[in-house]
Amino acid sequence: MEKNEKVFAHSKLNMISYGFGNFFNEFFTLAFGAFGFFFYESEIGLNVWLVGLGYIIFAVWNMINDPLVGYLTNRPFKFTKKWGRRFPFIVLAGIPYILSYVLIFTPPAVDPQSGALILFGWLILATCLFDTFASIYWVNFSSLFPDKFRSVEERRRATGLQIPLGILGVALGAIVPPLFITFGNLQSYVIQAFVVVVICFSALMLAIPGVKEDKETINRYLEKLETEQDRSSFFQTLKTVLKQRSFVTFIVIYLAYQTVITSMTASIPYAVRFILEMPASATTLIFAGFLIGALFSIPFWIKFAHKSNDNRKVLLTAGLLLALFTSPLIFINNYVIMIIAMVIWGLALGGFWAMIAPVLADVIDESVATSGKREEGVITGIQRFFGRLAIVIQAMSFVFAHSLTGFAEGADTQTPLAVWGIHVHLALVPFVIMLIGTLIFWKFYNLTPERVAKNQERVDELGL
Repeated sequence: MEKNEKVFAHSKLNMISYGFGNFFNEFFTLAFGAFGFFFYESEIGLNVWLVGLGYIIFAVWNMINDPLVGYLTNRPFKFTKKWGRRFPFIVLAGIPYILSYVLIFTPPAVDPQSGALILFGWLILATCLFDTFASIYWVNFSSLFPDKFRSVEERRRATGLQIPLGILGVALGAIVPPLFITFGNLQSYVIQAFVVVVICFSALMLAIPGVKEDKETINRYLEKLETEQDRSSFFQTLKTVLKQRSFVTFIVIYLAYQTVITSMTASIPYAVRFILEMPASATTLIFAGFLIGALFSIPFWIKFAHKSNDNRKVLLTAGLLLALFTSPLIFINNYVIMIIAMVIWGLALGGFWAMIAPVLADVIDESVATSGKREEGVITGIQRFFGRLAIVIQAMSFVFAHSLTGFAEGADTQTPLAVWGIHVHLALVPFVIMLIGTLIFWKFYNLTPERVAKNQERVDELGL
């Protein structure tokens, strides 16, 4: 009985509340990822090179601030003893994170040619502000996971409960905005932004009990802090984790996964408008297709993980299937067939949603076991640093595909060659990158079930 109490230290209700924090972030990620680039290029008519450069600057800022946020918040403050290490940042960043979303879709009303630099500057300002609060929120939210849920079993249970909420966030992020968007109507994007704000604020309130640290978690951190030597510098920590083979290999497959998600999500509005020649509302069923597949598959992925007791094997399987199921989208031009293909694609995506957090927790455990310090905030920040390279890859693939195929910014229709360019960044680029990332993970990731168990024993010995 004592063992079970140790394994499951938190109630299912508390885990579900924590999951609403995942819902909150996933909703924003999908809504912004699907329509941000498309809004500035296809609706406003800003030159694709300026949109691409703006997104690259946004990505670079994201890459820089994520690990810095992780480092700066990974220490005690005056409020830590009362409120915890992560909770205050999650709440205080969550509110402006919500409000800054509106700025992205309310640029100055200027001509996209004569006022191009104004729009370019607004794109950079709005996205970087949005990302700053997103980074503070997500680095602290995700860093809480391995510290709050201590055992492999509890992490898997928490994942199994929070992932459906994350999927619900993705679902509503995919379904809700298109219901209020009309292609060619800029005001409709503002309306969807305010609807998103209301939904995400409600989710943040529901997440508060789950992200609030209990006294045991706070005291364990403060007690261990008293026995630690001088804190490592940011660059010392960065150097240490980059020597960790499991972390570097995890980052490779994580980058591949993020590239697939980022590129495909941002491509779907283009596919609907120019390949399928349908209204914005048609994106709803396409997004719903992969969500249905993911929701259906997640229980099987969780069961597979429990039965095999090998997180490495499960994530590797999901990676191979994700690459395989992406490839048919290179050629599909039919709405119904595309929906079916997305359902199948979602079956593999469910594996990543189920296993990213447990695999990262295994990597963090190895870091703690090796260094004797909990640096999950920095590690999570560095994870996001490299994950944001996906935005650079997405932006560059869009820029080159559209430039080389003659895509016309702000136009209602495109040439057959430009339509083929959309297929390239919708599926061809993601397929190649996912396949390469998965092969590298298969070759070099070294956290076997035996090593994971040994690392957890060491973490328990250290009292971390």
